[in-house]
Amino acid sequence: MGKNGRVPAPNEPVTTFAALLTDEGRSLLAELRDHDPARELATATRLRRDHPAELVSAALGMARLRQRAVAKFGAEDAYRMFFTPNGVEQSTRRSVADYRAARFAALGIRSVADLCCGIGGDAIALARLGIRVLAVDRDPLTCEVARANAEALGLAELIEVRCADVAEVDTAGYDAVFVDPARRGGRGRIFDPEAYSPPLSWAIEAARRAPHAALKIAPGVPHEAIPDDAEAEWISDGGDVKEAVLWFGTAPGARRATLLPGGHSLVGAGLPDPSVRAVGRYLYEPDGAVIRAHLVADVASGFSGSGLIDETIAYVTADELRATDYASAYEITDVLPFNLKKLKALLRERKVGVVTVKKRGSAVEPEELRKKLKLEGPNSCVIVLTRAAGAPVMLLGHAVSA
Repeated sequence: MGKNGRVPAPNEPVTTFAALLTDEGRSLLAELRDHDPARELATATRLRRDHPAELVSAALGMARLRQRAVAKFGAEDAYRMFFTPNGVEQSTRRSVADYRAARFAALGIRSVADLCCGIGGDAIALARLGIRVLAVDRDPLTCEVARANAEALGLAELIEVRCADVAEVDTAGYDAVFVDPARRGGRGRIFDPEAYSPPLSWAIEAARRAPHAALKIAPGVPHEAIPDDAEAEWISDGGDVKEAVLWFGTAPGARRATLLPGGHSLVGAGLPDPSVRAVGRYLYEPDGAVIRAHLVADVASGFSGSGLIDETIAYVTADELRATDYASAYEITDVLPFNLKKLKALLRERKVGVVTVKKRGSAVEPEELRKKLKLEGPNSCVIVLTRAAGAPVMLLGHAVSA
């Protein structure tokens, strides 16, 4: 039901969005670029004196979405683009889309069928490299938004937007297929790949029919769900794991971790798990993409005499400091059984007022620990709450760079 009990017409969201593409709508959006959400009521009241109430509401909603989208797309693109709430939430961040588009281009791909295109983030990245894109989505509003984005960024000649069920689209004339299934439902994030829309099994079959393909999936996908003929790549950006991608037509069976913004890419060599050893002078914390890709052993192999501190914990220890793009390094000064009273006394003695708390395999919550420590002093340290050889420990030290 809409306001006053009115049932919205099926195409009403599309009609409302279309009003934002008029001169009046664009003028309102330009005026709202830097608006303060805390003053939205006053802003809406003022604007409604000169503009229809529904257009003002739509413009304010789009202004909020643009502000949220800056983190993913950058201000230059975000304030020219159009969004839906789901589109902002589920779209690929620009750095990741640009990286994936560059991989397609390096394969010699000149045309891509982008299935489940959403608001067009990946289609835009592909088109910017001169790749022709068929962007398909079954939601009429999403398609209109994707079409408007292609137009706004000057890419309409390279991006054809089609409103259709992806299962009914013939992709035979395209060099590659890209599928980004919906991984959120009415109850939030979906963890079962067969509950994606469309299901992962359908996406895999669509990929196998194309010369090349990439399927975007959740980074927590079980490795046993990855088909043998796919290359699996986990991508992190700024240290946060963003997604996993199954590539077809590249390197079947390979496991890869890629770290952005540097573009460092580690391909697994199928090494056995490192042995467990006592905590040494240095602790290495592999990037999340490395851990998800099960490539901790590949990182550990770069350090002489290295090993895991615990067979279930992805911390590597060694007695040497060596540069690596795939892990953060810490020099460890203290290895102690976890004891809050002793930790407080030690930090007080060393006049530590600032701590960075890291945890892996510990039930202690960092924020709760900080409250209990009651820190004072000019010095700082890193506290790692974890397990070593099966026992809870606290490691004290500081970040270092080789």
